Amino acid sequence: MKMETISTWHLVKSEDLNHHGTLYAGRATEWMVEAAFIAASYAVGDEHVVCLRINSLLFMKPVQKGHILTFTSRLVHGGRSSLTVYVEVLNRMTNEFFVDGFFTFVRVDEHGKPMPHNITIEPFGDEEKLLEERVQTLLEAAKAESVKK
Repeated sequence: MKMETISTWHLVKSEDLNHHGTLYAGRATEWMVEAAFIAASYAVGDEHVVCLRINSLLFMKPVQKGHILTFTSRLVHGGRSSLTVYVEVLNRMTNEFFVDGFFTFVRVDEHGKPMPHNITIEPFGDEEKLLEERVQTLLEAAKAESVKK
């Protein structure tokens, strides 16, 4: 499967701000999980996916009230029942990179048990290959941490 991108947008409103008057990271993360969920559920063809892990987030710049953010999501890695989605967020008002992150979802049956999604993800270009390398590093670190516990 080629890594198709899906874009969504959010307007930053007063209720989305932190005590500094800029976008609250928790709200941005909520929107990112939503964007990643949309990409994962679209890929499997139904809504039977649940979030397993937020693999990484890197916030780069503050965002002001009234700004519009573009969330671009794409599948970058697939396991037997898991899918990892990359989400990049740009501030449409300044055209600057705001945050990116990787989110892993698991396809589940009606009882919440993992089930195969039968999706193969092939990185085609240089950007996709770099994303695959980044996600592999994150997944290996997560696996090593779970072994420690």
